[in-house]
Amino acid sequence: MLWTEQYRPSALAEIVGQDRVVDHLASFARTKSVPHLLLTGRHGTGKTSAIGAFARALYGDAAEENTSVFMTADLFSSGKSYLENDERYAHLFRKGESLLTNFKHIIREYAAIRPLDAPFKLMVFEDAHAMPREAQQALRRIMERTSDTCRFVLSTTNQSAILPAVASRCLPLFFSPIDDDLMLRHLAAIRKKESVHEGMHPCDDERLELIVQASAGDLRRGLLLLQLVMQSGKDTDLAMAAQSEPATVAAAAFAAIRRGDPRMATKAIESLMIDSGLSGREVLAEIRPVIKREYNDPALVLALAAADTRLLHGNNEFIQLGCLVGELYDVIA
Repeated sequence: MLWTEQYRPSALAEIVGQDRVVDHLASFARTKSVPHLLLTGRHGTGKTSAIGAFARALYGDAAEENTSVFMTADLFSSGKSYLENDERYAHLFRKGESLLTNFKHIIREYAAIRPLDAPFKLMVFEDAHAMPREAQQALRRIMERTSDTCRFVLSTTNQSAILPAVASRCLPLFFSPIDDDLMLRHLAAIRKKESVHEGMHPCDDERLELIVQASAGDLRRGLLLLQLVMQSGKDTDLAMAAQSEPATVAAAAFAAIRRGDPRMATKAIESLMIDSGLSGREVLAEIRPVIKREYNDPALVLALAAADTRLLHGNNEFIQLGCLVGELYDVIA
């Protein structure tokens, strides 16, 4: 399992480095008085974790039933095929209508669902900056009409991309980059927990400080780099791995293959498509330099080329990348 999921905060009190935001959310959950919210801040600062923890504090066991999450970046980058193939939206999808019309129809339908044992439900829009102006204008009207039974939560890394008419209806909460000293203490505690497990390589204080510097306030990246170092060994090139979050996840996936854990490698690769929104061929582009750097073998290059060919011809990306993991494991094992 990726440590970003294993150590994801489940309660507001567990969120690191966002005390002012946590105080606000805890107060809203306690009084059951919640405005529309606009969560802004860089990647890896705790926005998604805060939304989940806030919903649990607000609704308890009914959190999942009273929270609807829309991955707007995936929706508007993949188009109507995303709605048609996602089981959450397929029954509402209208094939003859435009993407924008379908978006408005689906949001209205979800907003019309009665909350369970609560006065209102949460409508969460991850990567809200990905919504075009027309979609945001439609969302503004839906916010006005359903404010009695819905609270809208917009999460974004780019607040300036949110229309003023939408932003003005929300309380802004800013997630600041995680302080270096705080991240160092947090990662050190996780290092201590994981050091007792078999197969983990040591990570000295100097290397831990390098991880913190490479993370640049992004706790998610810090966790990925720490996992990579402790599972791969001290020779891991942090400078290369820290170039981007997808590169870090790709390196962690290949480390899992070398370690004999193809299941975890598959999950890591799938997270690149689900969480980072990469296409299958973009995932290959992230894996390729990792293989070249760490295990330059012609057989692995052939496996990558074969997977690229299969993806080029429109085959299911998840199946083909899972097949690639098996082929890489066969070569290395």
